[in-house]
Amino acid sequence: MRADPRALRFGAAVTTLVLALVLVTGSAWLLAAQAAVFALGLAGRPPYVMFFKALVRSAPKETEDARPPRFAQGVGLVFAVAGLAGHVAGIAPLALVATAGALLAAFLNAAFGFCLGCETYLLLRRLLPAAKLEVHQ
Repeated sequence: MRADPRALRFGAAVTTLVLALVLVTGSAWLLAAQAAVFALGLAGRPPYVMFFKALVRSAPKETEDARPPRFAQGVGLVFAVAGLAGHVAGIAPLALVATAGALLAAFLNAAFGFCLGCETYLLLRRLLPAAKLEVHQ
C-alpha cells in the first residue's frame, strides 16, 4: 500500500496542533481523542489523512510505502497512552513528557518532513530483518 506524503504531513500538522493544545490546557480528554486518532491510523484509517484526501483531489507526484507511517502511528499511540496513564495516575511529569515526546515527533514531520517513527521502523527493519514489523489489516 502507498501513502501520499502531503497527506501525512498534513496529518502531522494537525496532530502537532492537537498535542500543543493538550500541553497548554492539560486536557486528558483531548489526549484521549488524539490517542483514538493514532489507533485509527495504526488500523489504516488515519482520520486527518482521510480528511486531507477529501479536500485535496489532485494526485500526489510521488507516493511512499505506507508501512513506516503506520508504524509511526503505533509509536504515537504508545506515547499518547503513556500520557493518559500519567493524567489518570496523577503523575504530571509522565503526562507532560509523553505528550511532549509525541508533539516533538509530530512537529518534526509537519515542519521538516522528518518522520521519527518512520525512521525507527526502517532502522528496526535493518537491525532485525527477520522480525515481523508489519501491521496487518
